[in-house]
Amino acid sequence: MLPTEPPPSQWSFPSPEVADEHGLVCAGGDLEPGTLLQAYRHGMFPMPMHGTIGWWSPEPRGTLPLDGLHVSRSLRRSTRRYEVRFDTDFGAVVAACAEPSRPHGWIDERIIAAYVRLHRLGWAHSVESWADGELVGGLYGVAIGGFFAGESMFHRRDDASKVALVALVEALRSSGGVLLDVQWTTEHLARLGAIEMSRSAYLKLVREAVTLPMATMWTGTGD
Repeated sequence: MLPTEPPPSQWSFPSPEVADEHGLVCAGGDLEPGTLLQAYRHGMFPMPMHGTIGWWSPEPRGTLPLDGLHVSRSLRRSTRRYEVRFDTDFGAVVAACAEPSRPHGWIDERIIAAYVRLHRLGWAHSVESWADGELVGGLYGVAIGGFFAGESMFHRRDDASKVALVALVEALRSSGGVLLDVQWTTEHLARLGAIEMSRSAYLKLVREAVTLPMATMWTGTGD
């Protein structure tokens, strides 16, 4: 099933190229589905700041090449310990990513509500690791065409979030995905194969990726 296009945003974004040294393009607006999709299609993503919403486009930008994932022997063993599911409990994944005890937490109630709305329209998705009937790790993000923007991930057991990431990459690679955005490249993501690229190179890739047909893993039209 294809996602539902929401009404367009009432806001217009400036070019990501005007971002400051921290990657902040602008602040304000809203988190309506049309606003979120417009931002992602133009290479930006939201994060709360000082009571409002900041719209970000980092320089450099972190991405994970779909043919460049590093899966260690121990991580490959871990993939056999968990059951991976897609979109069976999106709300629980976002809530776990938003747990207040997590360091540097930024996901508030506004963000949770906004992405749940986007999920119901078919644009936001979760990849989940389960064990013994319990959700133990996962990630969520936004899919547009051949593009997937990873937003956050969590784990309650060893390697559970990494196993979800491995499943995401393998599914994207086999279903028409071309670009996996990870925003900033952390040491943890770099060990898994994430790389940095210039903002201008990223913007060119995202403009092309969002015009492609939706990856079949999200539409149920694959083999």
